[in-house]
Amino acid sequence: METHLADFIRDTPAGQEAEAILRKCVHCGFCTATCPTYQLLGDELDGPRGRIYLIKQVLEGKPATGKTRLHLDRCLTCRSCETTCPSGVKYSHLLDIGRRVVEEQLQRGNSERLARWLLKEVVPRPALFGPVVKLGQMLRPLLPAGLADKLPPEAAGSGRGWPPAERHSRRMLLLAGCAQPALAPNINAATARVFDRLGISLFEAGGAGCCGAVRFHLSDQEAARDDMRRNIDAWWPHVEAGAEAIVVTASGCGVQVRDYGHALAGDPAYAGKAARISVLCQDPSEILVAEQAGLQPLLAEARQARGKLAFHSPCTLQHGLKIRGVIENFLAEAGYQLTPVADSHLCCGSAGTYSVLQPRLSKCLRDNKLAALNAGAPAAIATANIGCLSHLQAGSALPVRHWIELIDEVLP
Repeated sequence: METHLADFIRDTPAGQEAEAILRKCVHCGFCTATCPTYQLLGDELDGPRGRIYLIKQVLEGKPATGKTRLHLDRCLTCRSCETTCPSGVKYSHLLDIGRRVVEEQLQRGNSERLARWLLKEVVPRPALFGPVVKLGQMLRPLLPAGLADKLPPEAAGSGRGWPPAERHSRRMLLLAGCAQPALAPNINAATARVFDRLGISLFEAGGAGCCGAVRFHLSDQEAARDDMRRNIDAWWPHVEAGAEAIVVTASGCGVQVRDYGHALAGDPAYAGKAARISVLCQDPSEILVAEQAGLQPLLAEARQARGKLAFHSPCTLQHGLKIRGVIENFLAEAGYQLTPVADSHLCCGSAGTYSVLQPRLSKCLRDNKLAALNAGAPAAIATANIGCLSHLQAGSALPVRHWIELIDEVLP
């Protein structure tokens, strides 16, 4: 695609990156076929191709309008279009650039600014978010239904404790995260127990916290980079001491941490470290694939008929991390009967803060996803991301679990 970027951005790193991405796009339209919002709304501007056109206009000097922002806001950043694109267009990176420019040009109304400020300031801080969740659970009957549904049951995810710390010579870092410890604290503990059976000690580094995704996708990218630098500072001594990997149990956070090298490429003090962190970032399923020699005997011993299970593959897992079919195989080996899920490439509507900021579209996508998940009459639903888990559970009568919890429960 031919581009003529405006002076304000042409010679900047963001402008150079945007131009390279735009020039790769041949406007073929394959992406529209797999875009969740285009499927719902049927508007070209609510598909990747239309949004690319809107971003191109803004970067070429056309003032951003409310309509421009509306269509960019409606994007889930699910990256399904990137999986489909035959030209390898990095749409998500272009969207980040476009959203930041539009945010700078066009001030939001007071209510929108307040909602985004609260999300950016509360969710990434576990010391704030945890008490807010507990308060919400206490006041659940008084809350609007849409908000009350997002809160887990008060006893959710308490689970059993971590295994004895540091008892193996093999050590890996584990991202604590921000929302997950309050919403489902058992996920990281279950991961540590599974890895303990394989002779690996998992530990969380003091000082590490939110991966930066919340602020980054709300266009506060500099604050997000500060989150990334804080995590790198917390992890780096352990990396130098020989930690084998940084395990991230939420696939949404995994995509963000794996992108640290790109996000901090222009920071001379952190670029090299960030690139190293991106390489070390691993989803638990990737570690288990590498540890199959130790895992397979355990799964074989545990194997028995466990009933039907539907697996929801988060967009961040299949389109972001490019992990497909791996977790399903582990669950099948443990004895679960995986049910077919139609349109499994489409987003459930969670998408970080999207379910809060775009509730109507988010609910439509969730209803469609739950219909597909329930079609095979499973007894439960498994997934790989805390955002998807909470979002689906809010609309589901079936229990929704993180897959690693199921593996932990069946292993001897």
